[in-house]
Formats: sequence, C-alpha cells, structure tokens
Amino acid sequence: MVAESELEVRRSARRTRTLTVFRERGRLVALVPARMTAAQERELLPPLVERFLVKESRRLAPVLADELSARAVDLFQRYLAERVSAPLPGFTVKWSTNQQRRWGSCTSSTGAIRLSARLRTMPTWVSDYVLIHELAHLFEPNHSVAFRRLEAGYPKAAEAKAFLAGYQHAQDGGDDDWLGAEEVD
Repeated sequence: MVAESELEVRRSARRTRTLTVFRERGRLVALVPARMTAAQERELLPPLVERFLVKESRRLAPVLADELSARAVDLFQRYLAERVSAPLPGFTVKWSTNQQRRWGSCTSSTGAIRLSARLRTMPTWVSDYVLIHELAHLFEPNHSVAFRRLEAGYPKAAEAKAFLAGYQHAQDGGDDDWLGAEEVD
C-alpha cells in the first residue's frame, strides 16, 4: 500500500459519487467527493489505489538491462552504423529513476548510458529516439553539427522531440517557461 505522504487527496465539490486516482508530476493523486467522510475515504481509497498501482505496474513492465542493450545494438545497426566510421564501442545502458529533468544521459568516456524511467510509459519510438540520441554521444560528445547529422538518421526524430516537448509542457502545467528546461543530453 502507498504511504499517506505519497498520496495527495483532493476534495471536489463538483464530484458527487465517484473517486479516481491518477499520477500528476510523478505523485499519486486521488479525487474524492467533498462530502465523503474520513471513514469512507479509509474504506474506499486503499482498494482503488491498489487497482491503479497494479494497472500501472503492468503498463510499466520492467525492461531488463540485457533487453535494453539488445535494443540499443539493434538501433545502432539500423540508424547509426552507416553514419559513423567506427564500430559501436563498449557501452552499458540502464533505466534511471533519478532523472527528473532529463530524458537520458551519456558519459562518453565510460560508455554509460542512462535513460529516464519516465520513458517506459511512452511510445517505443520516443524511447528509441532518446536511446539513439545517447548512442550518438558515444561518437560525438557534444551537440555539434556532426552529432545532429547522426541523430537525424532516426526517421521519427522530429516527432519524438515534439512528443517530449509536449509531454513536458503538460507536466509543467502549461507554463511557457519549459523551453530548454528538459533536454535529451
């Protein structure tokens, strides 16, 4: 079960009978009718939250590191191999749960690639773009013209960038201050 500190309960005068649970900026939120008693809340919320978490865990099925590495090799072969004059260097790739402002990162000197676990809920073509972006950093450590040429080998790069920008805009509550705040690095 979720600790009380991890669940924000919002009461709504407009909501008369239904309860709902969702994630907002990574936090679990429950909307309940304003007239609901504390006893009703204690009785009805735990099973609802549990059902939500079970559904969420199915959607967020973990991808093993080996599967992620195999995906990276496949993407390299399909979209980058012809654009670089060197073989794929040694690398590691793993999901990271502590990347809240970046979609990915790459330490080109060690070959360590980390992808934000938030990508797990997104379409595969979006996470593939981020993985290609990070793989490109193994060959070009900065965002130079040469780097952009490598990244452009992915046919859905523009769509993925737009998807990520829109997602971040929604997460930021529609603020216009999001430009440049969230980058694939």
